[in-house]
Amino acid sequence: MHREARRRVRIGHSPDPDDAFMFYGIASGRVSVDPFEIEQVLEDIESLNGRALRGELELTAASVHACAYLADRYAVLECGASVGDGYGPVVVSRDPLDRARLLDRRIAVPGRLTSACLALRLWAGRDLDLEVVPFDRIPEHVARGRADAGVLIHEAQLTFEQLGLRRVVDLGSWWAATHDGLPLPLGVNAVRRDLGEDMARLARLLRSSVSYGLEHREEALDHALRFARGLDRRLADGFVSRYVNHWTIELGERGRLAIRTFLEEAARAGAVPAAPRLEFVAA
Repeated sequence: MHREARRRVRIGHSPDPDDAFMFYGIASGRVSVDPFEIEQVLEDIESLNGRALRGELELTAASVHACAYLADRYAVLECGASVGDGYGPVVVSRDPLDRARLLDRRIAVPGRLTSACLALRLWAGRDLDLEVVPFDRIPEHVARGRADAGVLIHEAQLTFEQLGLRRVVDLGSWWAATHDGLPLPLGVNAVRRDLGEDMARLARLLRSSVSYGLEHREEALDHALRFARGLDRRLADGFVSRYVNHWTIELGERGRLAIRTFLEEAARAGAVPAAPRLEFVAA
C-alpha cells in the first residue's frame, strides 16, 4: 500500500528568543509533526504580516494589528499568542522627552502593521511622523540621532539602557493602567482558513511544541539563545518568561477580550478600517 502523502505546511515565525522557544519542540523533532511535513520560515514580523496579507503561509505568526486585515483568510489559534501582561513595547529616546514633546518628533517603528505601532498610535491619540526601521536596528538608529525616538520590541526592551537611551513610556504598562488591567495583545499565530479540519490539528501541534518547551525549559532555552542577539542566559530566560507563559498555552476569555478591545479601540480611532470578527481555533 502507498503511504498517504503528508501535507506540506509552511510555518512562519520571527527569529527571536520567545518564538524560537515556542517552536523548539517542532524544530527539534521532539514532538511528532504527523501528518504534516513542516517547513519553518524565519522572517521579521512585518515581513510575515505582509506574507499573511497575501495568504502565502499556512500557519504564521502575525501581529494582532495585522489581524484587522486578515480575518477573511486566517483564523487565530488560541495557542501561541505573545501577550504583554503589564509590560510591552517600549518607546525610547536619546534625549529626555515627554508625551507632548514626542508627538511632533520622528519615531522609528518596526513596521506599520505591528501591534507596537498601533499601540503607539493609540497612546499618542493622533497620527505621527513614523519611519519604518528593522526592529533590531532601532536602538542604534535612535542612539545615533537618526530618529528622535523609537519603539522597541523583542529583546531590546531589556537592553536599551546599555546604549544610553531613556524610556518615554512602556506601552504595555500604559495599556493595562487605562484598560482595567487587560494585557496588551501583541502577536498571535494565524492559520489559513482553507485548511479546514487541519486547522485544529495544527493548533494541537503548536500547543504540544509550546508545552514541550515549558516542560524542558533548559534545552528549549539553549535553542532560544541562538536567536538572543547578545542576551546572556539570565536575560534571555527573563525575556522568554514574559512572552511564553499561560497566555501562550491558551488565550482564554480574557485574552480574547484583550484582542477584541485592542482592535475595537483602533477602529474607533480610525487606525484600522473596522474591528474584524475573528475566528479562534482551540487546540
